[in-house]
Amino acid sequence: MIAMRYLRARRKEGYVSVIAGFSFLGIMLGVATLIVVMSVMNGFHKELLDKIVGINGHIFLQAADKPLTDYNLVAKRALSVPGVDLAIPMVEGSAFVSSSFAQNGAGALVRGVPGSDIAHLPGIAGHVKSGTLKGFAASGGAAIGQRLADNLNLRVGDKIKIITASGAQTPFGVVPRVKSYTVVAIFQIGMAEFDSIFVYLPLSEAQAFFNKDKQASVIEIFLHDPEKIDAMRAAIQTAVQQPVIMTDWRQRNRTFFDALNVERNVMFVILTLIVLVAALNIISGLIMLVKDKSHDIAILRTMGATRGAIMRIFLITGASIGIAGTFAGFLLGLAVADNVETIREMLNRLLHANFFPAELYFLSQLPAIVDPRDVISVVGMTLVLSILATIYPSWRAARLDPVEALRYE
Repeated sequence: MIAMRYLRARRKEGYVSVIAGFSFLGIMLGVATLIVVMSVMNGFHKELLDKIVGINGHIFLQAADKPLTDYNLVAKRALSVPGVDLAIPMVEGSAFVSSSFAQNGAGALVRGVPGSDIAHLPGIAGHVKSGTLKGFAASGGAAIGQRLADNLNLRVGDKIKIITASGAQTPFGVVPRVKSYTVVAIFQIGMAEFDSIFVYLPLSEAQAFFNKDKQASVIEIFLHDPEKIDAMRAAIQTAVQQPVIMTDWRQRNRTFFDALNVERNVMFVILTLIVLVAALNIISGLIMLVKDKSHDIAILRTMGATRGAIMRIFLITGASIGIAGTFAGFLLGLAVADNVETIREMLNRLLHANFFPAELYFLSQLPAIVDPRDVISVVGMTLVLSILATIYPSWRAARLDPVEALRYE
């Protein structure tokens, strides 16, 4: 009761309530910011992992000592391993693409895949915005990303021109190869980088275009559980029964995801300083409160209150600010994290700006995934800091002698 009364200071002691209010706001904003930022970083990690791995596979098999001509057999053997969902032979090459509807062209990554497999690619399946992938192999056409289609002003039924420097060998040297394909489907993966560079062709068309007759550049393997990749690598190596060069998604994207994890940890440390500053405000506010209430402390001690009782009063006073701020920040952080994309769209409309351009951040939406472990660590850390901040002022109040306290007055 006494602790709560001290939080509601009288008018002449209003500065104590002001300091307590700022401490409360600092802790609330610190907790909310930490929860939102950690949730957004979690969303970034998961969305980028799903997009990058979803379109590129988990394990990649390439020829070791000779061209990969028996790719169908190798893919069949890999697919027989329990835990392998998909094994797709591909021909892959870089090219320049253009259209008659746009003055500028663009670089592209052209992939040839079997017509029966393209509809099962995790990054493509369910993301076709126009056209169809039915009869893809027989159509002899191309499936392209939405952003590439927008850049070249292409629609389903239009022609896309593909140019590669690795053309036919002639007495005058290598002649660039140029061929036009009908756009039969336009897909949107949701990752700007991929939607602007990928062009899919039937496997036979890509083999002819890149001079890879009866060959595959790589076999991409999709696993049911990517976290078990070490065990799956050994099982697949045994199943294929021939020398192959095997890599996985961790090796290909290690630098990218390591940088993302470093950024996440650094942001956590930096934003923790907000909570620390608020905890320091609690210390300063309690010290001022102890000095202001020295006369009350003397009276309480004279009435028989122990040092422990005095200490508990000020511990409760300071801890109440921290606990209330933490709880309010917890609710605010969850509310913002659950509606972060709605808030972004609203700010874009109000300020006529783009706060999350897909060209820079790869994703078309701002993702946020609340991890209970992160929330528990943030709340726990804040509560610990808030309680620790009250120990010294409370100890100082308990150490005051009644006679010395009356001298302050």
